[in-house]
Amino acid sequence: MTGGLRLFTQRIGEGAGEPVFNHDEELIHVQPSVSIVLGNRSPETPGTLYMTSKQVVWLSDSDRSKGYAADFYSVSLHAVSRDPEAYPSPCIYAQIDTGDEDEDSESSDSESNDILDLTKISELRLVPEDESQLDTLFDVFCECAELNPEPVESEGEEEHNWIFSADQMATDGAEIDDSEWNDVLAPTSSIGYSNGDHDLAHTVLQLQINDQRFEDPEEMDKDSDSANS
Repeated sequence: MTGGLRLFTQRIGEGAGEPVFNHDEELIHVQPSVSIVLGNRSPETPGTLYMTSKQVVWLSDSDRSKGYAADFYSVSLHAVSRDPEAYPSPCIYAQIDTGDEDEDSESSDSESNDILDLTKISELRLVPEDESQLDTLFDVFCECAELNPEPVESEGEEEHNWIFSADQMATDGAEIDDSEWNDVLAPTSSIGYSNGDHDLAHTVLQLQINDQRFEDPEEMDKDSDSANS
């Protein structure tokens, strides 16, 4: 499934016009006077932001040939940013899944040079003229992201099971130490909303180290012998 940011030019009507959407998507929210920032580039002149049940679309108010869109399943994370050290203006920050595992080495060059390659843009910011609309935009983003969960893995692909038995806790006779479990169970510093399995981190955090499933097999045998004596 192809993801990432793409050019959007389908408009109807006079002036700036309005976007043409697919028949199977519903317009959820329209926000005028929003600037878009692609990667490390300068902000575009203000345009209008459209959020539908399938995608987020930004259209320039001054140039009918300029518009960008991303399907919500490609938005891997979005957050409200009010930190002036991160960006001078309050905005919605979003990470875009380009589908390119090697994007880190190329994206910064693509974002900063004069030739814009949308397939390499992995970050964007939406800067509303009225910053009081940030929380509303974030809430609508969340609503739309929930309508477009991460696609389920097809049959034959490797499945990840986060429930381990005691026997699975040792690999080639080597025990997994507490520091490794701390890395797995430690909460991450999330800033906003991550599109995907939203219950996974919460489920892992609730696993208890003293659960019998995580005890050393030898200790379990000793406990069993003590109970029987």
